[in-house]
This record gives sequence, C-alpha cells and structure tokens, in this order.
Amino acid sequence: MNAPSVPLVPLGHSGIEISRLALGSWRTYERISRDQGLSVMRAAREAGINFLDDARYNDETGHAPVPTGYSEMVFGELFRAAGWRRDEAVVSNKLWWEFWPDQSPAEELAGSLGRMGLDHIDLIYSEVPPSGVTIDEAVGMITDLIQAGTARAWGTLNWTPEQMEEGFRTASRAGVPGPTATQPPYSLVTREIVEDPAMGRLAADRGVAIVASYTLAGGILTGKYDQDPGAGRAAGTLEQPRVAPGVAAGRELAALAADIGAEPASLAMAFALLNPSVTTVLFGATRPEQIRANLGALDLAARLTPDERDRLAAVGVPR
Repeated sequence: MNAPSVPLVPLGHSGIEISRLALGSWRTYERISRDQGLSVMRAAREAGINFLDDARYNDETGHAPVPTGYSEMVFGELFRAAGWRRDEAVVSNKLWWEFWPDQSPAEELAGSLGRMGLDHIDLIYSEVPPSGVTIDEAVGMITDLIQAGTARAWGTLNWTPEQMEEGFRTASRAGVPGPTATQPPYSLVTREIVEDPAMGRLAADRGVAIVASYTLAGGILTGKYDQDPGAGRAAGTLEQPRVAPGVAAGRELAALAADIGAEPASLAMAFALLNPSVTTVLFGATRPEQIRANLGALDLAARLTPDERDRLAAVGVPR
C-alpha cells in the first residue's frame, strides 16, 4: 500500500480517526462493472482514504438478485476483493427505520451486516425516528447497537440541530454516547444546513463531525452539463427551478477555476473543506481517475489565497 496522501482527523468524540475525504457508494457499484468498482476501491485505499460510506438502497437497475440491499452486497464483495483489512477501514451505514415496527433497529442492522459480510459497522447514521418513536426511545435503541458491538458510534441523518441537542441530553441522562457525526448536503448552492449557527455550535461545542455530502450538487458544479447536456442524472432538468441555480453557479465556478488554474470539481470540494465545521467531504466515484483528481481538492484548499477564497465563497450567492 502506498504512503497515504489523505490526512486523518478525529470522527467527533468517538475516538475513531477518519480521512479528510470519504468514499461514498450511493447508486454506484451496482451500476458499474465489478472491475470498475474494484479499481475505484483500490485507488481509494492506495490514496489513504479509510472512510467508506454504504447503505441499503432499493434496486434501481432492474436486474438485482434482491429488491433491496443489493448495494450492500456489492460493496461487501468489492471491499474484500480490494484487500481491505477490517481494522484499517471505517465503514458507515444507515438506519432507515423503514420497516419499523415490524423490524427493530437491531434487526435492520443485522440484515445490512449480513449482506455486507461484516460483523460490525463503525458509524451508524440514524434517520429521523418514525412517528410514535420519541428521541429518548430512539437513542436507547441506537445505543443498544453500540453496547451489542454491532456499531462503534452513531450519528444522525436529517435531524435538526434541536433534535440532535435533545439526543445529547437523553444520552447524557442515560450515561451513553451522544451522536458523533451528521451527514448533511453542503455545496456552493446548498449551504443552509451546515452554515446554520446552531449546527456550527454542535460542531464546535458538542464535537459533532460534519460529513459534507453532495458537494458537487450531483455533478452540476463540475460544468459537465455545459459540455454535454445529456451527460448524467440531471439531464433534461437543467432549466428546472431547483437545478438552474446550480447550472449558473457551475459556470461561475468554471470561470474562477480557469482564472486560477484549477479544476472546477476540485474547487467545489475545496469550498466544503475550507469550512472549519466540516470534518470530511464525502464523494462518489466510478473511475479511479476521479479518486486521484479529488485528492487535488486538499492541496487546492491549502494553497488558495484569501482573495481566491473570498471569490470562491461568492460563487452561487444571489446578487
């Protein structure tokens, strides 16, 4: 294994160390060849990326052997084929509560572990508890997973800062760990969650790790749709109100990138890395070249001048 290029940082108050860049798997490995997926996994490992995000998703390919969770099966196969030792990787997964109350959190996680071929998850993100389940009850069931050894730490997905604070209070009364991380979207065109002062306080005062996702706005900020409007998932939607601001921001970003000699994708990721509340940036890749290109975001964030940082922060801001 080559010397790591990606620095490690603490995952909140968990005692776990994660890489500043994290590799996601949403709608990825089940859609590409096994050889492609394996090359991506190996490139991440060689780069020193140790934080891998996976989750159970319903099949969208039309040819999976199971209707839900095929994403986890493929992830597990590639994880082992790439040569990862379990103790050198930090693996996260989601607790969706989708089948509650017929399926408990312990049963949901057991299903994911079985499909992945793992005996534990390092970080389990909990979606907002379903109707009828209080925060107190949810925290109790989630921390039971940690006490059982099937998860090492827990985080949140789509919880408000107020719900997270309630989770901390509940955990404190029970003498169990509170949430150590959260995974919100954060990009030049989606800033409100991470830049909410309440979220900033959670990061600074509670030690919550912010795992920034969707930093390229689904690829729109890379400028690829200007080169080929049919290039990806947003094809055919570029003029819709929810997408058009990202297209405009992508053009601004491309102009700035050309001016300072950078790639737009690296610059978009650097924006997220520059926020002191952000612990790591999560991205997806279908080719090993994307892994290597995204490493450039770390160097870029470190070398931007104050003026360039200000210009970057202004991209996508309504004038």
